[in-house]
Amino acid sequence: MSTTPPVLAAELAQAWADIQRYHPELPDLAAPESLIGESSSACGHELSFERLLHEAVHGIAAARGVRDTSRAGRYHNRRFLAIAEELGLDHPEEPHPSSGFSLVTLTPEAKRRFRPTTERLQRALKAHTAATATDSARSFRGPAARHGSSGGGVRVKAVCDCGRNVRVVPSVLAQAPIMCGGCGKPFRIPEVVGAGVG
Repeated sequence: MSTTPPVLAAELAQAWADIQRYHPELPDLAAPESLIGESSSACGHELSFERLLHEAVHGIAAARGVRDTSRAGRYHNRRFLAIAEELGLDHPEEPHPSSGFSLVTLTPEAKRRFRPTTERLQRALKAHTAATATDSARSFRGPAARHGSSGGGVRVKAVCDCGRNVRVVPSVLAQAPIMCGGCGKPFRIPEVVGAGVG
């Protein structure tokens, strides 16, 4: 089903808007598609509402100019945890030695507040998983799929005409355009100068 990624991206954008209703300083999510198929050991392994809320913590930290991580973004510090608590996330008492306070979970109050959002996103994720599992039987996805990685490959820089850029796995960009929230045009992977044309 070629329509699944845009549907999932739309649900991610809607869930982000639901978070913004409670936290208006949260910047807009420029490219919800960039979260599909991407994983980060420091930020959680799978896409879920909890993971989206985790990413929203980073968004608010960026909007406030707060440095919420160190060690190349792997270690989530107490400033991250303070914002996470504002958004309804909790963490065990002690930080993880390498990722700090990254493994946050929804508080009971946040679960109640965001239940409709969580349920809607879970349905979209299940549909996406079912569609991509069916699709993978017919198509080659490369070594990442064969070895069980959910990341899908190396991220490259995609740019838009207004100068903004994002890091994305090329296969994710190939599924559907990622639109820039600044100018509304699609991000693209620039041609490498000197690459063979053929």
